[in-house]
Formats: sequence, structure tokens, C-alpha cells
Amino acid sequence: MGAAGGTFEGPKLKGEVLPGGGDWALFRPDGTMTLDVRLTLRTHDQALVHMTYGGRWVVPAALRNDLTDPVKRYQIDPSAYYFRTNPLFETGAPEYAWLNDVVSVGSGYLVEGGIAYKVTEISRAHGFGHVQDKKVRTRGGVGASR
Repeated sequence: MGAAGGTFEGPKLKGEVLPGGGDWALFRPDGTMTLDVRLTLRTHDQALVHMTYGGRWVVPAALRNDLTDPVKRYQIDPSAYYFRTNPLFETGAPEYAWLNDVVSVGSGYLVEGGIAYKVTEISRAHGFGHVQDKKVRTRGGVGASR
């Protein structure tokens, strides 16, 4: 699958998720989905950023049927499942070179037409402190109806 696009916004970064990229999912026998995603982001000032992430989406067996229902899937509280990613970034744009050294974690949740993530940078100075949060919303993509 490929991401169909989307947007992202945070205190230091905003722009769009470009259509294309790669979005692979492996469904394990226990119902867990493992993710391998590669996207291109374009910032509001036209810089390109390559974003990759792996992750896990663990859904309790009791919720799996609701996730396949086009109405119920958006009514499920995200705290009822475990959906985490580990985004990394690469860019040659000097104004965003700081992203090349960022390690982050993301928490995914379903939104109408796709998936959204809250992405948080892991702080160098404060261990697991929050330095920057941003939301990434993709249309289509892993687990979303098309």
C-alpha cells in the first residue's frame, strides 16, 4: 500500500505528506500488525524530509470485528489498543538538518478516512522528556479504508 497523502503540524514543523511512499503491513497469527512505512514530507517552505517508521498495532481479539466495521472503527477509544511507531527523519535541507538526529515515538489512532499519529521527540537532555509534539494525519495507509 502507499500513503495517499495528508498533513502534519507541530511547533517547529508543518506541511504535507506527499502521495506515494511505501506502507507495508505484516499481520501475525496473534492479530498484531507490524508496520514498515516510508513517506516523503514537504514542509510549508518546500523542504523535503524522508520519514520512516516501524511499529506495532496490537488490538485485543474482542475489538477486531469492530475495527472492520466502517462506522464502529472510529468510535473505538484509542486507549483500548496499542498502536506505537518509531519515526526517524532524513533531509538535506539545512534549515531542517536537526531532524537528522531526532529519535521519536508515535502513538497512532484512527480518524475518518485514515490514521493520525501524535509524534514526540525523545529529548537528549531530559531522558524521556517531551520536546516536540506534532500530529501527522494520513489518508489511506495502514489499516484504513480506502
